Amino acid sequence: MTISEGDQLPEGKLLKSGENGPETVDMADYTTGRVAIFALPGAYTGTCSTQHVPSFIRTADQFREKGVDRIVCISVNDPFVMAAWARDTCADEAGLTFLADADGEFTKAMGMAFDAPQAGLFGRSKRYAMLVEDGKITALQAETSPGQCTVSGGESLLERA
Repeated sequence: MTISEGDQLPEGKLLKSGENGPETVDMADYTTGRVAIFALPGAYTGTCSTQHVPSFIRTADQFREKGVDRIVCISVNDPFVMAAWARDTCADEAGLTFLADADGEFTKAMGMAFDAPQAGLFGRSKRYAMLVEDGKITALQAETSPGQCTVSGGESLLERA
Protein backbone atom coordinates (compact mmCIF):
# COMPACT_ATOMS: atom_id res chain seq x y z
CA MET A 1 0.00 0.00 0.00
CA THR A 2 1.31 3.44 -0.93
CA ILE A 3 1.55 5.93 1.89
CA SER A 4 -0.55 9.13 1.63
CA GLU A 5 -0.71 12.67 2.90
CA GLY A 6 -1.74 12.72 6.53
CA ASP A 7 -0.02 9.38 7.26
CA GLN A 8 2.87 8.96 9.66
CA LEU A 9 6.14 8.25 7.94
CA PRO A 10 6.96 4.54 8.26
CA GLU A 11 9.71 3.48 10.58
CA GLY A 12 13.02 2.93 8.93
CA LYS A 13 16.74 2.91 9.35
CA LEU A 14 18.79 4.37 6.54
CA LEU A 15 22.52 4.94 6.18
CA LYS A 16 24.68 7.97 5.64
CA SER A 17 28.38 8.23 5.19
CA GLY A 18 30.15 9.51 8.29
CA GLU A 19 33.76 10.24 9.22
CA ASN A 20 34.28 6.64 10.37
CA GLY A 21 32.16 4.90 7.75
CA PRO A 22 28.42 4.26 7.44
CA GLU A 23 26.17 5.63 10.19
CA THR A 24 22.62 4.50 10.87
CA VAL A 25 19.91 7.16 10.66
CA ASP A 26 16.59 6.46 12.38
CA MET A 27 13.93 8.19 10.28
CA ALA A 28 11.75 8.81 13.35
CA ASP A 29 14.53 10.91 14.87
CA TYR A 30 15.60 12.46 11.57
CA THR A 31 12.15 13.81 10.68
CA THR A 32 11.47 15.99 13.69
CA GLY A 33 10.62 19.54 12.72
CA ARG A 34 9.93 20.33 9.05
CA VAL A 35 11.75 18.18 6.53
CA ALA A 36 11.66 18.10 2.73
CA ILE A 37 12.39 14.60 1.41
CA PHE A 38 12.80 13.58 -2.18
CA ALA A 39 13.43 10.07 -3.42
CA LEU A 40 14.62 8.87 -6.77
CA PRO A 41 15.48 5.70 -8.71
CA GLY A 42 19.25 5.86 -8.51
CA ALA A 43 22.43 7.81 -7.99
CA TYR A 44 24.19 8.96 -11.15
CA THR A 45 21.18 8.17 -13.35
CA GLY A 46 20.00 10.61 -16.02
CA THR A 47 16.94 12.46 -14.76
CA CYS A 48 18.09 12.10 -11.16
CA SER A 49 21.41 13.83 -11.86
CA THR A 50 20.34 16.41 -14.42
CA GLN A 51 16.94 17.46 -13.05
CA HIS A 52 15.87 16.15 -9.66
CA VAL A 53 18.93 16.86 -7.49
CA PRO A 54 19.63 20.22 -9.17
CA SER A 55 16.03 21.33 -8.51
CA PHE A 56 16.56 20.92 -4.76
CA ILE A 57 19.98 22.58 -4.87
CA ARG A 58 18.37 25.60 -6.60
CA THR A 59 15.56 25.83 -4.06
CA ALA A 60 17.43 24.91 -0.84
CA ASP A 61 17.62 28.45 0.49
CA GLN A 62 13.95 29.09 -0.32
CA PHE A 63 12.94 25.95 1.59
CA ARG A 64 14.94 27.17 4.58
CA GLU A 65 13.26 30.58 4.36
CA LYS A 66 9.93 28.75 4.63
CA GLY A 67 11.03 27.00 7.82
CA VAL A 68 12.22 23.68 6.43
CA ASP A 69 14.94 22.38 8.74
CA ARG A 70 16.44 19.69 6.53
CA ILE A 71 16.40 18.58 2.89
CA VAL A 72 16.98 14.87 2.36
CA CYS A 73 17.53 12.77 -0.75
CA ILE A 74 16.82 9.03 -0.48
CA SER A 75 17.79 6.36 -2.97
CA VAL A 76 18.17 2.58 -2.96
CA ASN A 77 21.95 2.69 -3.17
CA ASP A 78 24.80 2.15 -0.75
CA PRO A 79 26.03 5.00 1.51
CA PHE A 80 29.40 5.23 -0.27
CA VAL A 81 27.79 5.87 -3.66
CA MET A 82 25.37 8.37 -2.11
CA ALA A 83 28.23 10.29 -0.45
CA ALA A 84 30.23 10.42 -3.68
CA TRP A 85 27.16 11.55 -5.62
CA ALA A 86 26.41 14.30 -3.08
CA ARG A 87 29.98 15.58 -3.53
CA ASP A 88 29.92 15.27 -7.33
CA THR A 89 26.65 17.22 -7.63
CA CYS A 90 27.70 19.76 -4.95
CA ALA A 91 24.50 18.88 -3.10
CA ASP A 92 26.53 18.56 0.11
CA GLU A 93 27.73 22.16 -0.31
CA ALA A 94 24.08 23.24 -0.67
CA GLY A 95 23.30 21.54 2.65
CA LEU A 96 21.36 18.56 1.30
CA THR A 97 21.70 15.22 3.08
CA PHE A 98 21.88 12.04 1.00
CA LEU A 99 20.65 8.88 2.71
CA ALA A 100 21.00 5.33 1.45
CA ASP A 101 18.11 2.91 1.70
CA ALA A 102 20.58 0.10 1.01
CA ASP A 103 18.15 -2.81 1.38
CA GLY A 104 15.11 -0.91 0.08
CA GLU A 105 13.05 -1.60 3.21
CA PHE A 106 12.06 2.04 3.76
CA THR A 107 11.09 2.37 0.09
CA LYS A 108 8.96 -0.77 0.34
CA ALA A 109 7.30 0.52 3.53
CA MET A 110 6.45 3.73 1.65
CA GLY A 111 4.83 1.63 -1.10
CA MET A 112 7.21 3.22 -3.59
CA ALA A 113 9.33 0.28 -4.80
CA PHE A 114 9.44 -0.59 -8.51
CA ASP A 115 11.49 -2.54 -11.05
CA ALA A 116 12.54 -1.40 -14.51
CA PRO A 117 14.33 -4.42 -15.98
CA GLN A 118 14.84 -2.76 -19.37
CA ALA A 119 16.98 -0.11 -17.64
CA GLY A 120 18.70 -2.60 -15.32
CA LEU A 121 16.90 -1.19 -12.25
CA PHE A 122 15.56 -3.65 -9.69
CA GLY A 123 14.13 -2.86 -6.27
CA ARG A 124 14.38 0.89 -6.82
CA SER A 125 12.34 3.84 -5.57
CA LYS A 126 9.72 5.64 -7.55
CA ARG A 127 10.41 9.36 -7.94
CA TYR A 128 8.58 11.46 -5.35
CA ALA A 129 8.93 14.39 -2.99
CA MET A 130 7.23 15.13 0.30
CA LEU A 131 7.09 17.49 3.22
CA VAL A 132 7.14 15.90 6.65
CA GLU A 133 6.37 17.66 9.94
CA ASP A 134 7.32 15.77 13.08
CA GLY A 135 7.01 12.47 11.24
CA LYS A 136 3.66 13.22 9.57
CA ILE A 137 3.44 13.57 5.79
CA THR A 138 1.87 16.94 5.00
CA ALA A 139 2.51 16.94 1.25
CA LEU A 140 3.32 14.06 -1.10
CA GLN A 141 3.90 14.41 -4.82
CA ALA A 142 4.81 11.32 -6.86
CA GLU A 143 5.63 11.01 -10.54
CA THR A 144 3.69 8.62 -12.76
CA SER A 145 6.90 7.72 -14.64
CA PRO A 146 10.41 7.40 -13.18
CA GLY A 147 11.83 9.35 -16.14
CA GLN A 148 9.80 12.46 -15.29
CA CYS A 149 10.66 15.17 -12.81
CA THR A 150 7.78 17.61 -12.68
CA VAL A 151 5.60 17.30 -9.55
CA SER A 152 8.51 15.88 -7.53
CA GLY A 153 10.94 18.69 -8.36
CA GLY A 154 12.09 21.26 -5.85
CA GLU A 155 10.14 24.12 -7.36
CA SER A 156 6.89 22.16 -7.32
CA LEU A 157 7.26 20.98 -3.71
CA LEU A 158 8.30 24.50 -2.65
CA GLU A 159 4.82 25.73 -3.64
CA ARG A 160 3.39 23.54 -0.87
CA ALA A 161 5.95 24.44 1.81
